Amino acid sequence: MSRKLSGRGKKVTAAVFFFFIFSGLSLFIFLISNNKIRFGYNNDYQPDQPIPFSHAIHVGQYQMDCRYCHTAVEEGRHAGVPSLDTCMNCHLTVKPDSPYIQKLREAYENNQPIVWEKVHLLPDFVKFNHSLHIKALSSRFAESSQLPPSKEQIRKTCTTCHGTVENMEIMYQHESLSMGWCVQCHRKEEHQAPINCSTCHY
Repeated sequence: MSRKLSGRGKKVTAAVFFFFIFSGLSLFIFLISNNKIRFGYNNDYQPDQPIPFSHAIHVGQYQMDCRYCHTAVEEGRHAGVPSLDTCMNCHLTVKPDSPYIQKLREAYENNQPIVWEKVHLLPDFVKFNHSLHIKALSSRFAESSQLPPSKEQIRKTCTTCHGTVENMEIMYQHESLSMGWCVQCHRKEEHQAPINCSTCHY
């Protein structure tokens, strides 16, 4: 009889233990997906770059299309960093006496890349696809779905996550990019975006 009670007691203890584990896990997922708790994110992260590239000049003053430098943004997971060929399309003649452009030219002539510091940081277990977001968000700003997105539509799309890049002398992480921040955006009715876990974790 005592053995049966002992076995029953173990089952009750295990049930209570798993109840608290699953309840705690569920509460944690609820809080993190609703942006109630955030940790380890990098708002305002602004690393030093090997060359002080100004988005305020290129995007703001000269109104360059984001896609001119970030060529993969509509087709791939990553937006891509411009190659030196792209930079030198202009800078073979634009401001060639600048010490920064001379550094750029030296790397170009020696076939060595500029090692830019990554600004927007996501954990390795998060899968983010730029092309899907560009297609979904730029269509909201489009006058006609039959036309490819314009420079202005793409810029509005980019500012959703990256902030007003055209005002940034030095690029920094404008939003937290936390799970809760992303999920809140997906939950907006006009976005009609999925919120199941496998959307970002696969």
